[in-house]
Amino acid sequence: MKMKAALYYGFGEAKDVLKTEAIQVPEIGPGQVRVKLFASGVNPSDYKMRRGSRPLMGEWQIPGSDGAGMIDGVGDGVPVSRIGERVWILNAAYLRPLGTSAQYTVVENWMAQRLPDRLSYAEGACLGIPVMTAHQCVFGDGPIRGKTILVAGGAGVVGHYAIQLAKWGGASVISTISSAEKAKSALQAGADAVINYRQEDVENRVKEITNGELVDRIIEVDFGANLELNSKILKSGGVSVMYAYTTQPQLPLPIPTLMSKNITLKFTLVYTISDFDRQKIFDDMQKWLEETRPIFQIAREFKLDEVVKAHELVESGKKIGHVLLRIDH
Repeated sequence: MKMKAALYYGFGEAKDVLKTEAIQVPEIGPGQVRVKLFASGVNPSDYKMRRGSRPLMGEWQIPGSDGAGMIDGVGDGVPVSRIGERVWILNAAYLRPLGTSAQYTVVENWMAQRLPDRLSYAEGACLGIPVMTAHQCVFGDGPIRGKTILVAGGAGVVGHYAIQLAKWGGASVISTISSAEKAKSALQAGADAVINYRQEDVENRVKEITNGELVDRIIEVDFGANLELNSKILKSGGVSVMYAYTTQPQLPLPIPTLMSKNITLKFTLVYTISDFDRQKIFDDMQKWLEETRPIFQIAREFKLDEVVKAHELVESGKKIGHVLLRIDH
């Protein structure tokens, strides 16, 4: 049986290397499930991989780590009862060729998590990298009730969920943003206060908002660019958690300030977290999805044949919310 898939054979610009082709539906191995996909998330990691951040795992690569669909086949060792189950998918393209930008994918059993009935497939395709990253950044050191957390870039997809999860966990949340539109997004997610870093002095505003007490934890989208600032607005014993970097992949540290305040610097990559941490995220996500109605911001949906446009939009940064592929059959 053939399926339609978006794939690339080498690295480069989306318009130069991404193609949509008919290829063989993958076979199911032991401990695996095959998922008939209806939606695929397009994340920054997808265009970074397409540009060569990780090696090809075979002749070609189907991009897309996140997606949602229905299990239509299982391998040895997987209960047959899973056939017909609605699921959301994670890690499909991490060191694997079979991403979610296709009509079908085959993943390890644990990579296909049950999708609550009240969530659409489009919403399910939002749950992987963004929500799991946000959770690990927010709760990676335990409960946060009563703490003050600053979420940098609260209108980004990870930041948007970090705000929601932090509020669910009982924290006060400040978020930095760069426009009125992004301020509205962060406030809708639940932020108690927003700071426009292009128009306001972030250090002084944090002191005003917290009555000089500063913040307990920072969820950082551009670690190098804001390290000096973050060392000033963190409390003694505070934690700065980085999940992305853009401007300064290598940099000197303001060691005297960091050391004098006993500040912890943490780095998070959700693909490589421990099995224990991953299961904790799964358990918490299930509770969060049961107890709240998460806000999913979907900026744009494209057809699978429009995968180049989807990648280009994500790469441009000119959107608020998720970019998805709608997978038709």
